[in-house]
Amino acid sequence: MTLAGKSYWIVGVSEGLGRALAQAMDKAGVRLILSARSGDRLAELAGALRDATPLEMDVSEPAAVARAVGAAGEIDGVIYCAGQYTPLKAQDWDAAAVEAMCEVNFLGAVRLLGHVVPRFAGRNRGHIVLIGSLAGFRGLPGAIGYGASKAALMHLGETIYADLRGGDVKVQLVNPGFIKTRLTDKNDFRMPLIQTPEQAADHVLAAMKGRRFSTSFPVPFSWLFRVGRVLPHGLFYRIFR
Repeated sequence: MTLAGKSYWIVGVSEGLGRALAQAMDKAGVRLILSARSGDRLAELAGALRDATPLEMDVSEPAAVARAVGAAGEIDGVIYCAGQYTPLKAQDWDAAAVEAMCEVNFLGAVRLLGHVVPRFAGRNRGHIVLIGSLAGFRGLPGAIGYGASKAALMHLGETIYADLRGGDVKVQLVNPGFIKTRLTDKNDFRMPLIQTPEQAADHVLAAMKGRRFSTSFPVPFSWLFRVGRVLPHGLFYRIFR
């Protein structure tokens, strides 16, 4: 699949993977619309790219999402990369932090896709890319809020794919492992095979050009999570304690 010359809306480009993905897609000749809450960060990034339009948007506000959809106009594809993360154990439950993760990681996607999916389905053309997480495959220690919100996003992607498969709307789910960002800097544990945002962006771009619905990386590490879905609970939690 050739991306050059097409228009993509990336949601969540202030930092990390979203920002690196915008830079990689710009180099690939893609016309971009860039969204995040920070207008200053958006303007800075867009100004450094070849063909990018900043579009400030807070995914937690339905009216703001609706306005942004109208301003974005016709697009070839959308990438939902907005993410919120606070490491939390059940014993330390922080209601505000958990709700914020669910709001950004899942409900924001629901709001945006509620506008985009019917439009793409109606014209039978478009490309939807959702950035999930290896943490969404099964419940993990210290991931209250984050794991559940990513699992919900991944389930949503599977349902959209199931409904639209057979037509010309391409739906893809990309599930990264650990990426070196200000969010993972909060972790106090070893993060195997952690990647830079640029390395992760290369994986996402390669997945977008391919035909596979679901892509998880880094591959050796992702096997643990995919196989982990069918492991007995006792064995799984001994591995991931």
